[in-house]
Amino acid sequence: MKLRVAVLYGGRSGEHEVSVRSAESVMAAMDPEKYEIVRLFITPEGKWEPHAIQPEPGSNPGIDVVFPVLHGTFGEDGTVQGLLELADLPYVGAGVMASAVSMDKEITKRLCLQSGLPVVDYVVLWRGDLDFESPFGYPVFVKPANLGSSVGISKARNAAELSAALQSAGQFDRKLLVERGIVGREFECSVLGNESPSAAVPCEVLPSRDFYDYEDKYLLNRARTVLPADLPPERIEEIRRLAVACYLAVSCEGMARVDFLMEGASGPLFINEINTIPGFTSISMYPKMWEAAGIPYSALIDRLIDLALERQAAKNATRFSR
Repeated sequence: MKLRVAVLYGGRSGEHEVSVRSAESVMAAMDPEKYEIVRLFITPEGKWEPHAIQPEPGSNPGIDVVFPVLHGTFGEDGTVQGLLELADLPYVGAGVMASAVSMDKEITKRLCLQSGLPVVDYVVLWRGDLDFESPFGYPVFVKPANLGSSVGISKARNAAELSAALQSAGQFDRKLLVERGIVGREFECSVLGNESPSAAVPCEVLPSRDFYDYEDKYLLNRARTVLPADLPPERIEEIRRLAVACYLAVSCEGMARVDFLMEGASGPLFINEINTIPGFTSISMYPKMWEAAGIPYSALIDRLIDLALERQAAKNATRFSR
């Protein structure tokens, strides 16, 4: 019998359109001989179509496993993962805790620092804190703490731009980060696995704009990537090692993409963030990096579903009462 896979996509997030594009790519790559696709679309207003998952074990008989392709808030932040746990459904990707802490850029940085991993200097502010002077000089980057795809991120070169950037980021989150600006290079590395994860071949991102913003990622189609990254073998291995270490620091499972900044042309590396539901569009680098490592797109989908079922089997062997 075919496995009934509910693809959960859309969502009440600033990354709704990216989610739709990712989900269509995922569904197109699924082997129709293996899987029966159940579409579960969430509108920008939060309405589930054609129906919602019921939060009780055994109440979703038409679903064998869920593949969430939800980016950002109300999908990648542990909220949907909590619903799936209540429903006792296996699902692809990180669990509740890892999803929540990975979505919050500040908490990710705290956990990385606790694990001895390098992160960029930063300050946490709250919505409305506009009278703030950068302790790092300029430029700085201002980010909503809980969002992805570079939505709401701005580069500030002076105090006036910093104030405007804080106002812009404050539209998307209550908690904001101001980070020291790193002038250098950007890298990404895909990670896959549960208890024993592995890292793929990393790539370098070459933005067409001042930095790799939303327009450069999804609209302009001018950013370039170099895969594999043009680095000495020891730096490639450093990125792969740090990617797995970050993945383990936040207790991630299933999949994630870890993003890096390198100061200068060959200076120190910093973990920028981890994305527990990375993009799966036709131009997204998570599947492309695994393809370069020898795992084609359709086989990657198979592996992610297998990891979800393996985790569910381990959960089923766990006692939840005395």
